[in-house]
Amino acid sequence: MKRIVLGLLAATALTGSAMAQEEFSPALLFDLGGKFDKSFNEMAYMGAERFKEETGVEYAEFEISNDAQREQALRRFAERGHNPIVMAGFTWVEYLNKVAPEYPDVDFTIIDDKVDQPNVRSVTFKEQEGSYLVGLLAAMASETGTIGFVGGMEVPLIGKFECGYVGGAKAANPDVTVIRNYTGDTPSAWNDPTKGGEITRTQIDQGADVVYHAAGGTGVGVLQAAADAGKLGIGVDSNQNALHPGSVLTSMVKKVDVAVYDSFMDAKNGEFDYGVQNVGLAEDAVGYALDEHNESLITDEMKKAAEDAKAKIIAGEIEVHNFLDDNSCPYW
Repeated sequence: MKRIVLGLLAATALTGSAMAQEEFSPALLFDLGGKFDKSFNEMAYMGAERFKEETGVEYAEFEISNDAQREQALRRFAERGHNPIVMAGFTWVEYLNKVAPEYPDVDFTIIDDKVDQPNVRSVTFKEQEGSYLVGLLAAMASETGTIGFVGGMEVPLIGKFECGYVGGAKAANPDVTVIRNYTGDTPSAWNDPTKGGEITRTQIDQGADVVYHAAGGTGVGVLQAAADAGKLGIGVDSNQNALHPGSVLTSMVKKVDVAVYDSFMDAKNGEFDYGVQNVGLAEDAVGYALDEHNESLITDEMKKAAEDAKAKIIAGEIEVHNFLDDNSCPYW
């Protein structure tokens, strides 16, 4: 598969052997941070790769480096006949709202936000539910009673992670202290491991011994800093337990890969539908990761508490606050 070079975007085929004018020619547009960010984008990539491995069908792809590329990339993919076109990230909303009506015969999927257009599938996740579970585990694992949260760009979506995490932590220990910081307020906040590490070390200096990140590629620095200090990190989106075995308590897994895979496969099978898919624990779309890299860190008591909470959330006995409902969190 060929990497697309922006300078040639208007003049060259966008990737591989996918034929531009075929009715089915899937494409994937990544968000800032790159497809190998070990987090959100990489999960999208894994879903596309799974589809390719199972079907033998190539897909087009593009990694943007700035927001100015978004509309151009969307338009070029559509003009060249790629269908469906999947976008990873809420920051595509503005551009998709502009481009989708101009290509009514193209099917689009946006992951992490909603676009109300007749040819768009919107996939959103109940990140607050998975974050509640890892917050509960963080509070139970903490020896100091202080834990941390590092967000990437300070946007309402990440408020869902943050608020759910605090809610789960306080359910396990009402007296827990949660230190909360963000990397920044621009898209570069998703790809700044150095700053992520700096913030983590500051939180550790303030007593945090477990730190959860929802910061994309920045989170690599968070997990590294926690491991270096002999503390525990918590990964996000992909299963990041293996990045530092024995130092990552767990990961809040978000199945972006399934959203990409399903979009490609549904289109291939003529089953692509539209509207909003809002998925969480009940759909096995979010959760916490348990494997050989962290099994020694999760006690039977912790696992039982997490599984009990999961069952109660699915049953509606525990309602995890969704920050997006009112842009507020009851815990602060």
